Amino acid sequence: MVTVAAAATLVVAAFASMFMAWTIGAGSSGSTPFAPAVGANAIPVMRAGFYVGILGFAGAVLQGANVSQTVGAGLVAGATLTSVAVIVALLTAATLVAVGVFTGYPIATAFTVTGAVVGTGLAMGGDPAWGKYTQIAVLWVLVPFVGGFTSFGTAYALREIDRDAVLVPALAALVGALVANVNFVLLGPPGVGQSLATTLARTLPSLPRTAATVGATALVALGVAAVVRWDVTRNNDAGNRHFLLALGALVAFSAGGSQVGLAVGPLLPLVGDSVPTTYVLVGGGLGLLVGSWTGAPRMIKALAQDYSSLGPRRSIAALIPSFAIAQAAVFFGVPVSFNEIIVSAIVGGGYAGGTGAGGVSREKMLKTVAAWVGSLAVALAASYAVFHAADVALGLT
Repeated sequence: MVTVAAAATLVVAAFASMFMAWTIGAGSSGSTPFAPAVGANAIPVMRAGFYVGILGFAGAVLQGANVSQTVGAGLVAGATLTSVAVIVALLTAATLVAVGVFTGYPIATAFTVTGAVVGTGLAMGGDPAWGKYTQIAVLWVLVPFVGGFTSFGTAYALREIDRDAVLVPALAALVGALVANVNFVLLGPPGVGQSLATTLARTLPSLPRTAATVGATALVALGVAAVVRWDVTRNNDAGNRHFLLALGALVAFSAGGSQVGLAVGPLLPLVGDSVPTTYVLVGGGLGLLVGSWTGAPRMIKALAQDYSSLGPRRSIAALIPSFAIAQAAVFFGVPVSFNEIIVSAIVGGGYAGGTGAGGVSREKMLKTVAAWVGSLAVALAASYAVFHAADVALGLT
């Protein structure tokens, strides 16, 4: 039987989760997806915040389960977070992210939440999950190099070759192939995601499964490329802008799927099977949506203007690797910072503009990296100290 005190603590934990979701929506998932498009004057700031909220909510519900399960149970071995531990971890992380939102510095939410959950779990007597930490660290280290260099190479090619009617549809084909292989809950059996390519391949039972999947991927890629080529050929500037906005929408959707787990993951062990995971994801998605609508414009402006001056081509170059990296993180269930992804890609695309032309703010970049590293360390230390103090005072463990 659940006591009144336990129920009240669970309610407070749920509110802490919603506060975390709000700060993520106002910060990383709400500000980053359309920041390059805003910087390229393809969409106004307020409209970007509106759309990213809706798309982030959809991504949270349809793709949020993998990362949520990792954050909830994969970061600490030998211990399950209690309601008090969840409250300490989420309030610590949310406070740090909120400070970043109001000061204009994009705090890496994945760093902050991961540090807070690990710190609290260790204070409870849990053991480090070194295998998962290695996986996470590898991705975090690779993100700025893969995203930055890919963005730089793509932007440089678009600038030097200057044949949008050829290169932009080719890039669209690559994006189409990625979209065709993204898993969606609605396409698979109950509780299991399935890609569009796999769904189409199942309609061709006479072909080997691999061949049918490859063929379906190619079909989607060619279809997307054909539409984009028609649009770019009809009006080059408008076509580039439409493709840029479509990329922003895909990144916003991916942000919801990746970031919602940082807010609701710690709740999953508490509610167990009593509340379906989908309902928890809906609640987290609503928190992201409200955060995007109420707090994202400030951070959108900071990312769009303070880090680099981007035109449509460099913005396209920044969003393509961002989408690919985000979906890889969702697939493997690894928490990743969207601020790290987008900022790295923006800086890479900015440098492709040539010396001085990209407008890259090195001072801002150095301060941002320091904020990322500091937020991880502070979140870990603060959550450990707070829970340990509470344990000593109240005997929680």
